Amino acid sequence: MADRLHGTVALVTGASSGIGEATALALAGAGASVALVARRRDRLDALAQRIDEAGGRALAIEADVTVEEAARTTVRRTVDELGRLDILVNAAGVMLLGRIEKADVESWKRMLDINVNGLMIMSHAALPHLLAAAEKEPRRVADVVNISSVAGRVARAGSGVYNASKWAVNAFSEALRQEVTGRHVRVGLVEPGAVATELASHNTDPEVLARMRERFGSIEVMHPEDIADIIAFTVTRPRRVAVNELLVRPTEQAD
Repeated sequence: MADRLHGTVALVTGASSGIGEATALALAGAGASVALVARRRDRLDALAQRIDEAGGRALAIEADVTVEEAARTTVRRTVDELGRLDILVNAAGVMLLGRIEKADVESWKRMLDINVNGLMIMSHAALPHLLAAAEKEPRRVADVVNISSVAGRVARAGSGVYNASKWAVNAFSEALRQEVTGRHVRVGLVEPGAVATELASHNTDPEVLARMRERFGSIEVMHPEDIADIIAFTVTRPRRVAVNELLVRPTEQAD
């Protein structure tokens, strides 16, 4: 896959850890210049240095993508400093679980803001540039890849608002796909099952943690690199091929 993305520019949100970090490395390894977007500057700088030392090109942008002006500035900086925008990967997200009757409503607002609003704002800000890139060499196609979850397909007690946030991502992605079909912007949805990332650490409720151990403690979960490989596969398909939806679980995950 080396150099299949030579001459292109990708923007990855949530790039300071987990799936976002692994995806940035995978796309850089395929030849793309990569804008790294997250709120933790030290991690972004370390990742940018790693990419640069491997012969790639990276731009670290500290930003909160839930703030509209910050999101638009992020896209403008990417285009101004890297020259264009061919690929948007919306990987920023949080997973705050718990029963509805016991919930902290502020945590709901935060999760919906990051998982849904940030993704939609970034997509809106990036879309004009993606449409422009879709008419240019070297690929004459552009990509949006949104990270959803198995939780966007099956609701469970104790994760209702997280489920709702991922169902919203699925609906938005499908509507966007329909709107840009015929204009050579592909919209892909990746729905991972259990992945070894920081998401679980966002939860401190003993009941939630016990339930997670019960579900996943005895299986081999996926690594962020597994999902990054799938994203890289998605965006390196020929112009005539759109991978619109991929559900990916650990081999031993039942639901």
